[in-house]
Amino acid sequence: MLKIAIIIGSTRPGRNGAAVAKWAYELARRRTDAKFELVDITDYNLPLLDEPVPPSMGQYSQPHTKKWAAKIASFDAYVFVTPEYNHATSGALKNAIDYLYAEWNNKAAGFIGYGGMSGARAVENLRLIMAELQIATVRAQVGLSLFLDFENFSAFKPDPRQEKSVAAMLDQVIAWGGALKTLREK
Repeated sequence: MLKIAIIIGSTRPGRNGAAVAKWAYELARRRTDAKFELVDITDYNLPLLDEPVPPSMGQYSQPHTKKWAAKIASFDAYVFVTPEYNHATSGALKNAIDYLYAEWNNKAAGFIGYGGMSGARAVENLRLIMAELQIATVRAQVGLSLFLDFENFSAFKPDPRQEKSVAAMLDQVIAWGGALKTLREK
């Protein structure tokens, strides 16, 4: 069975990402076609990239990098929950992604963005990054509006129709994650 991480891509105090990721996780757990795990980048205490050797070399020296690498390597696919900060993903998520290389390769990813423009530009930003890491991104994505899916821009109250968007995105992540697993097993 595929193992899929739902990654909380914000470390900001009072962040909305944790509530969004927990909601997605609860929806995902109802499924029987994959196993899901919440992964919070705050749990890894990743300082601004501090490895002396490029990640593509796979020669990690820091304990936090080794722990992060082991966690990310254990998954077949990912769902990135990203805020939109200044037309892009969060610096914290970008930093966490940049710590690794081979651990990401030949896997699938889907996205849940949130923000004033439903996180669309943050997801576009992440799609470019994923291409460089040899991650196949799925077309279906979830966009949550701070105006429609949050009360006072902070209390997460998603429109019930968003559940269909999550299901469609997960359907694609699971299909692509399964297809890419055969490539990784060679």
